[in-house]
Amino acid sequence: MKKEEYTYLGGLVHGIGTLLTGMKTTMKVYFRKKVTEQYPENRKELKMFDRFRGTLTMPHNEQNEHRCIACGLCQNACPNDTIKVISETIETEEGKKKKILARYEYDLGSCIFCQLCVNACPHDAITFDQNFEHAVFDRSKLILRLNHEGSKVMEKK
Repeated sequence: MKKEEYTYLGGLVHGIGTLLTGMKTTMKVYFRKKVTEQYPENRKELKMFDRFRGTLTMPHNEQNEHRCIACGLCQNACPNDTIKVISETIETEEGKKKKILARYEYDLGSCIFCQLCVNACPHDAITFDQNFEHAVFDRSKLILRLNHEGSKVMEKK
């Protein structure tokens, strides 16, 4: 890259030119229509964009069933141990042993919203939703139990 050297007047003209370019951009933005959201008043109709990663949820159907088979791939994929999958082994009517999900805990306070858990799940049992309001005074309220209807049962430790 060639180093440009200006004379005194050349530098002054160049400086004024860049100042005018910046002022032109400022004036364009100043007269543009404002898009400010009145957040506390319109929180019911506020919708985040489609790729927003809010709270991790486990969708349930009408019979309160979810698709999680307690394989633990999401727990292994999580880089900071946000997810804890606790499973139980039961015996079916045929005498076979089957692993079922006993508890699915998700620590929203330590989640980095990287979506590795969602990508690792082979059954699409967990997704991110559009919820973005997570302000609490006690961090223990951020530990969520996802394997029950309502998707977000607050668990106290």
